Amino acid sequence: MLAEQLQKSGFQVDFVDPPKIPIKNLKNPSFVITSSISSFLKGGYDVAHGFNVPSAFAMRASRAKKRVLSIHGVFSEQVNALHSSTLGEVAKTTEENVLKWADRLTTDSKITQKTYKEKLGLDFEYLPSPIDTKKLDNITNTEQKAKQVVYVGRDSYEKGIDILRGIESQIKGNVVYCTNLPWQKAMSVLKSSSVLVVPSRMESLPTVVKEAFYLKIPVIATSVGGIPELIVDKKNGVLVPSNDPQSLLFEINSLLENHEKMEKLAESAFDFVNKTMTWDVWLPKYVEFYEHLVDSN
Repeated sequence: MLAEQLQKSGFQVDFVDPPKIPIKNLKNPSFVITSSISSFLKGGYDVAHGFNVPSAFAMRASRAKKRVLSIHGVFSEQVNALHSSTLGEVAKTTEENVLKWADRLTTDSKITQKTYKEKLGLDFEYLPSPIDTKKLDNITNTEQKAKQVVYVGRDSYEKGIDILRGIESQIKGNVVYCTNLPWQKAMSVLKSSSVLVVPSRMESLPTVVKEAFYLKIPVIATSVGGIPELIVDKKNGVLVPSNDPQSLLFEINSLLENHEKMEKLAESAFDFVNKTMTWDVWLPKYVEFYEHLVDSN
């Protein structure tokens, strides 16, 4: 998204996304190798910008004047939760080393910024990922489906999809899962729904919450990671504790029965995202960040 916005504004941006082995535990190692080779073969850049720890190797291999690394969520904690404590320790050591390779570090959530400061004493620039409202405006108008509850995200443990599936039979509506759809199709389903549920166990600053806000779809989400930076409980969305299926069930069914509340939440959320999380707001700040970085010694 950032590359697209910079290109539209006249900047030259090369996007490195080489092939990787499509096997779960080999995706990241293969990406490290292929992206590093691709980056090394290219040169003459003002800035090389890597996103997340595996991309740090390509960032370092690039022949650029300055290097930026963005981390969305605490990498070692994610690995620990998704894989094992052993791999988590390996990730922690890797993380501590690769973060030193960047001239500047950025993150999309204030909670991640705070955690890394406390954990490693590192300063991260806060630069969130905004939404492209023009693309969302082009989503085909779809018929609103009464009491349709939608989940949009990966089918993985940290996203808490199992929690939603566990209470699905007790939800007074129809639950739709968008786990492997093209973005435009997923947004079309989201736009036709009554409520978006984000039952995550860990998060940074989920884009789908911002997208639902703009499409005026009420959101019920867990109070983890950067989600409370977006949702003010009962003001522009609903927050529930993580790993609490009964609280989640209660809030879903309550909201489905209260159309007036859904409308108020949706309008407040739309106003919030328009004022704080669009490219009109953030692209000038990204450009200023890059220009200041390139001009610095």
